[in-house]
Amino acid sequence: MNEADSDLPGGGPPFDSVRFAANLLSATLIVAGLYYGREVLIPLAFAFLISFALSPLVTWLGRLRLPRGASVIGVMAVVIVVLGGLGLLLGTQLRALGEQLPTYQSTMEAKVVDLRTRLKAPGVLDRALETITSLRKEVESTTLPSADEAQRVAVVPGPESPLKTAGAWIAPALQPLATMGIILVFVFIALYDQGDLRDRALTILGGDLHRSTDALQEAATRIAKYLRMQLLVNVGYGVPMALGLWLIGVPGALLWGTLAAVMRFVPYVGPMISAIFPIGLAFAVDPGWHMLLWTIALVVVLELISNNVVEPLLYGTSTGLSAMSLIAAATFWTVLWGPVGLILSTPLTVCILVIGRHLPQLQFFETLLGAAPALDAPTRLYQRLIADDADEAIELANAEVRRSSVQAFYHDIGIEVLRIASREHLRSATAAHRWRVANGMERLLDDLREEYPPQGEGDNAMAVVCLGGKWELDNLASEMLAHALQMESIRADSRRVFAITSKAIETLALDEADLVCVSYFAANPQAPARHFCRRLRRRWPRLRIMLVLWNAPADLLENDSHKTLGADEVVTTVNEAVLRIQAMAAPPAAKQERKTDAVPIDPAREAALDVSGIVAGQVREVLDGLAQRAADVFDVGYAVIVLTSGDRELVVGQNRPLQGTLPRDEGNMIAMPRDEAIGKPVVGQDEALVVPDTERDPRFAGHPVVRLWGMRFFAGVPLRTRDERVFGALCLFDKEPRTLDERAIELLDSMALELAAVIISTLAVPEAPSPQAEATSATVAQPLPE
Repeated sequence: MNEADSDLPGGGPPFDSVRFAANLLSATLIVAGLYYGREVLIPLAFAFLISFALSPLVTWLGRLRLPRGASVIGVMAVVIVVLGGLGLLLGTQLRALGEQLPTYQSTMEAKVVDLRTRLKAPGVLDRALETITSLRKEVESTTLPSADEAQRVAVVPGPESPLKTAGAWIAPALQPLATMGIILVFVFIALYDQGDLRDRALTILGGDLHRSTDALQEAATRIAKYLRMQLLVNVGYGVPMALGLWLIGVPGALLWGTLAAVMRFVPYVGPMISAIFPIGLAFAVDPGWHMLLWTIALVVVLELISNNVVEPLLYGTSTGLSAMSLIAAATFWTVLWGPVGLILSTPLTVCILVIGRHLPQLQFFETLLGAAPALDAPTRLYQRLIADDADEAIELANAEVRRSSVQAFYHDIGIEVLRIASREHLRSATAAHRWRVANGMERLLDDLREEYPPQGEGDNAMAVVCLGGKWELDNLASEMLAHALQMESIRADSRRVFAITSKAIETLALDEADLVCVSYFAANPQAPARHFCRRLRRRWPRLRIMLVLWNAPADLLENDSHKTLGADEVVTTVNEAVLRIQAMAAPPAAKQERKTDAVPIDPAREAALDVSGIVAGQVREVLDGLAQRAADVFDVGYAVIVLTSGDRELVVGQNRPLQGTLPRDEGNMIAMPRDEAIGKPVVGQDEALVVPDTERDPRFAGHPVVRLWGMRFFAGVPLRTRDERVFGALCLFDKEPRTLDERAIELLDSMALELAAVIISTLAVPEAPSPQAEATSATVAQPLPE
């Protein structure tokens, strides 16, 4: 057995039957506990669900310096009074409606006769009715007792006492009343001792405190958002329902609108049950059919709008559950707890999902229940290719391109698919798998080239030829790179290399080419790359060569590494290759245009900057503190806040003294020309920018400030005004390469929004504020999260 065999699926650890049996037994005990403990668990679940909904009101009253106990009692009292008043109102309508129902009997009888007349089919229905009638008579005749049989003696009980009658009426109501009382007590405890319950839950979860805290926070946030959105959706459904029924003339419109809103808390069956009553009443009230038809139309229209417009708009991904998991969860909890379980199914399943997301032992719950795809985009695309389903792979690719761009698809997904294929080549992929990947990817690239043709050649005259260095995956990567360059208006072409011989090299016909990009997926491409470059140099001495090393080790990416391989450039990604080739291909006029391109100068904002005292350094201490907070949160060496002012960019906040020296203005601010400003790439593209290694990005590789400050990692997000105009950036950088995940980028963006609000509020001051007042103001730094 070779080394790769140990990584095959069949070469994994043996099946652990003991562990499987233990897990199965644990799951059985948990389900049994949920079933037999439902009398206690259901009130607990309802109580915590209600406490999630009422907690924001209690917190708001607490901020008004009201004691915790008084806040809880006040909120619960208001809710009980409101619900009680609404119940009395609905009870009055229900009683009045009950008194009117006998008057509708003749209308219903007439409609039934009319309906039977309309639907009557001579010969068919009559014979069926006659058959049923004869069968009924036959059965009755066979079951009549004979005269000889003994007559049964019926014992008629005497009248019951009033006390016993009252007990018979009260007994069925005792259990619901007791359940409501338990729920109220649990709600009070959950709201009053919220902090203590949270601490106990963290202790029970154990393990990493950060992970447990995130789990509780996410569960609370998702459930609270779900309840708020559910309430908005239900009210948005019930109010139009009541108003529409009132306009149609259906009695008890308020009652049925409220019932429709309440029943939508019951998934799937609730809306159907609530629609039966107004439809049945419309059938009974109106002698004609217009009221019934209008009522049915109202229900159908509201359902379509609510299900297809309102719910997707408000819910979004608030629960994080997939559609299949919602249905499965509703079935599971209904079997365990009956109709109450159906109501609680979504919140309870959200809790299970969050626990599975943050506890490694239960992560399979996230895979089973979560709305996020179980496989990431590259793995999913690779799986469709090895399954020989090129059509679905093409659909996935087109969906990703529509979501981003052709270049982004190749950079984030296409090359990753080839990287997976390269890694699995000698591990678990068979010859059939390799053939399917090559064939399917070729079809996919052909489809993308047809769907997204080149955008023209622009103003540059550079001709680029992309070549595969060694094997089929290299050729596929070169086709991706060529298409990405064509989408950027660069004259590019891809050609296949079948052998590195003099005769094969000659057939490439590179006389008109200015640059050759040679792709390698090998982990150690030094020898073949050096040999290929030597062959190309020997035949075309003036040809520029760029090596695209997709899986190159770190030592090959150091400075001047390309010289040892005989190349002019070494890149590792699609984006890096496109940026470097754009820099080579752009004519001088375009370079000058990009150099001077900047955010337009706004005279009003410039005047506000001067008046606010920011440029003069009067709020420097506050902005330095905010920069320090950003550096601490993201654990980077440096954080700076830059603003564009006229033809320069000013560093108005920094967490520590910056290495080297740069010119300073009269406010002792570091000033940079806008053409060479460190925040220009962020301000120019008006979106977050993360550069894991500045030496690999041509926008930063030769930047004088980057070299002066020793940057290797850079991340920045723009600062915007209320009307979305960019006026600066919040930038992070470090002396070692690193990266940020999506959640960190979202946090950085939110911090930039709050920082922009602080700066804008300072710019809105009509007169220059006092330096002491601004420097010591605690409210200025308040919006940023701890």
